[in-house]
Amino acid sequence: MEPNGVVTKTNPHLAVLPTPGMGHLIPLVELAKRLVAHHGFSLTFITLASSASKAQSAFLGALPPSISSLALPPVPLDDLPPDARVETIMSVSAARSVPALLDVLRDLQSSTNLVAFITDLFGADTFDAAKQLGIPHYMFFPSNLLLLSLLLHLPTLDATTSCEYRDLPGPLELSGCVPIPGPDLLHPLQDRSNECYKWMVHHGRRYREAEGILVNSFDAMEPGAAKILREKEPGRPLVYPIGPLIQTGSPAGIDGSECLKWLDVQPHGSVLFVSFGSGGTLPKAQLWELALGLEMSGQRFLWVVRSPSDSGETSGSYFSAQSKGDPFGYLPEGFVSRTKDRALVVPSWAPQIQVLAHGATAGFLMHCGWNSTLESVVNGVPMIAWPLYAEQRQNAVMLVEGVKAALRPKEGEDGLIGREEIARVVKELMEGEEGKRVRSQVKELQEAGIKGLQEDGLAYKTLNEVANKWKGLN
Repeated sequence: MEPNGVVTKTNPHLAVLPTPGMGHLIPLVELAKRLVAHHGFSLTFITLASSASKAQSAFLGALPPSISSLALPPVPLDDLPPDARVETIMSVSAARSVPALLDVLRDLQSSTNLVAFITDLFGADTFDAAKQLGIPHYMFFPSNLLLLSLLLHLPTLDATTSCEYRDLPGPLELSGCVPIPGPDLLHPLQDRSNECYKWMVHHGRRYREAEGILVNSFDAMEPGAAKILREKEPGRPLVYPIGPLIQTGSPAGIDGSECLKWLDVQPHGSVLFVSFGSGGTLPKAQLWELALGLEMSGQRFLWVVRSPSDSGETSGSYFSAQSKGDPFGYLPEGFVSRTKDRALVVPSWAPQIQVLAHGATAGFLMHCGWNSTLESVVNGVPMIAWPLYAEQRQNAVMLVEGVKAALRPKEGEDGLIGREEIARVVKELMEGEEGKRVRSQVKELQEAGIKGLQEDGLAYKTLNEVANKWKGLN
């Protein structure tokens, strides 16, 4: 378990345990880079071998020497049911890795100036290892203040509610947050009999044991929640909004130049980027409707298309960034040739950061994953909200009803979003009055997000406060 990288005994050192999924790892690595560059820290990333992906291993292997990494030995998961949800698998992996983590933290205590331990939203049980060794333990929350507010409140909600949350008589109202209808709440909360739900209640309870919670959001994005959570409250950890932390650069070894060359020859502000993130897939019938809706809209588009999920689930690629099989075989016959003069359709992957930063890109039809949302905001690109799984439905409510940075198509009675509705919303975003309003709002958020990370900005000062606490300066 030798870390790959170099650390010294003098730098303040952090041990960081991300649970699997690139969506958790990417913002944590960006946080690590800022702590190295601006605050003189070194870090060790400790990964759970049981469900780590090749993409995750490659990503960590490319980090600078002051950020090292090592993997914990695999833990047995064969007693879990075949249909166990990813959140359950991650939670169990973390809980069962505590004995091995204890050994690693002991080694780091003797070989580095270890000042704190950080894990993310599914790793709360690993606090036990840090507590046993007297190491200050913190939570990094890769999502937003809305989800954090919900999970902190969940044990109380669980104890005081008898029905399924989708059957609540009205939307759930959390202090400082946009009201969320029951059916739009976090996906693992939709079935209270599922083991996954019980884990979420458990985590919500354990979050309160953290000495602080760092959140990848910023005050202008969630002003009401930020105001509430920044205030001290007995029994709740201090909350530090330190975002927007987004990936810098693209994954090594994957060539996205075709997309960028195509964008270079499109008119400025004319292209809709369509992508459902590294983990999102659509059922076959919905993939078909999306294709025909994009064609019907008459707009230019760059679409990252994936093979549909065999099961009808929408998170079929959670642990992997590659699509299975040839996705083009599932598109309507003649679709690619009919749209080739105004569209580029690419399989599985595109360099999202560069696409969103490109001058030709004017909109983003997306799954409302929080990393993608922040990337869109930082680049000033308005959104069409098309949530798939995890907390994405409540993110969509926040983006559309709360900060008004996105439009959202309506589902039909069959649960599908029809081609006419897709065409209508795409045209509205790209050409309509609502689109102009959303575009203006996103530009304001972009300005606030970028300003916050500069040296006199609120997010920078907030991270500085935590860093000084770790260094023992306050």
